[in-house]
Amino acid sequence: MSRTKEEKTMTSPENPEKKQQHRKRRGHGEGSVFKRKGARAGKKNWVAQITLKNGKNKQFYFETEKEAQRGLRQALHDLEQGKLITERDQTMKQFLEYWLEGHRKFVRVNTYRIYRQYLDRHVIPVLGHVRLQKLSPRHIQELYGRDLNKGYAPETIRGVHRMLHKALSDAVQWNWVAANACDKVKQPGPVRYETHPLTPEQAKTLMETAKGSRLEALLTLAVTTGMRRGEILALRWSDIDFEERSLQVRHTVNRAGKYGILENAPKTEKSKRRIMLPQFVLDALKKHRAQQDEIRLQAGPTWQEHNLVFTTDTGGFVEGTHLNRRFKQLLKEAGLPDMRFHDLRHSAATILLGKGVHPKLVQELLGHSQMSITRDRYSHVLPSMQRDMMKGLDDLYKEI
Repeated sequence: MSRTKEEKTMTSPENPEKKQQHRKRRGHGEGSVFKRKGARAGKKNWVAQITLKNGKNKQFYFETEKEAQRGLRQALHDLEQGKLITERDQTMKQFLEYWLEGHRKFVRVNTYRIYRQYLDRHVIPVLGHVRLQKLSPRHIQELYGRDLNKGYAPETIRGVHRMLHKALSDAVQWNWVAANACDKVKQPGPVRYETHPLTPEQAKTLMETAKGSRLEALLTLAVTTGMRRGEILALRWSDIDFEERSLQVRHTVNRAGKYGILENAPKTEKSKRRIMLPQFVLDALKKHRAQQDEIRLQAGPTWQEHNLVFTTDTGGFVEGTHLNRRFKQLLKEAGLPDMRFHDLRHSAATILLGKGVHPKLVQELLGHSQMSITRDRYSHVLPSMQRDMMKGLDDLYKEI
């Protein structure tokens, strides 16, 4: 006699694991938060998972359960608003917008601002409609060709290329695309700016012309140490040790569009460096500090104390563009050729190398991350150093 349906239900054994899996299935618009198996310390072990319209699951990874819960709510909201789409369907515009916002917390504000400009002015107008998985090297090559024809500088296009390469490398790592299309694209070669370093005589002329002005200490420091403009303008009195005759480079400043003047740590570890100072530079700084004390008294309550070495009339950061204008005026007064402020950095390196200072010491002074940067940038000075070296050998062995 056959059993009834009710009897079968009561007596048929069921796999408890399958039953549990069945209960965990979720429909479109639902999600869950759980901890990954084999969780490791310091990793993103919490998972926020949602079910997409196509029935597939999409996962987001977080360091804490609280962050995962917040991420789940955001993902569900984006899904409901139609902002969350599958990797297969998203366009370059959607991908790059997502990538840049996710990348934002890992880069400086100014870097984010530049990337935003690259997207808005270059990439999205041309490639925004292209599906990410359909992007080819030809698309990117045509973008670069278009920008060159429009008169954009090769260095700008190289910047776009670096950003695109980073974004697509992440897409490869996330298994959204199989390969980085930028790897097969030819970008414009680097254009070397023709530097105009000062000779030792010209450097002396510049410093003599600056004597008595508010630029005296600043230019003396720039010509002798090769510090970058942003490093000089971020220098604080607490960074200078007059007893040890040295200073410490700890910060840099620059203007970042609508974000104003921003202070950051130097870009590389090598840029954070200690620089020994000659006595005449220390004397110029002491004289400058006395001048600053007078300016502070004149400013009265309008003075904003930031402990900066080089300031505006009210104690704030000096604008780089303002410094450039004053520098250009001083060059004319000194009868020296026009140059960028950054050329003072090249002047310091060229003068020191010309005096026979070892390139390794110059690298450390300038804060270059690699010796090859110093060697390549100042290769024009090295032949004369070699000639002096050989002359020294002649003098040493001429009696043999």
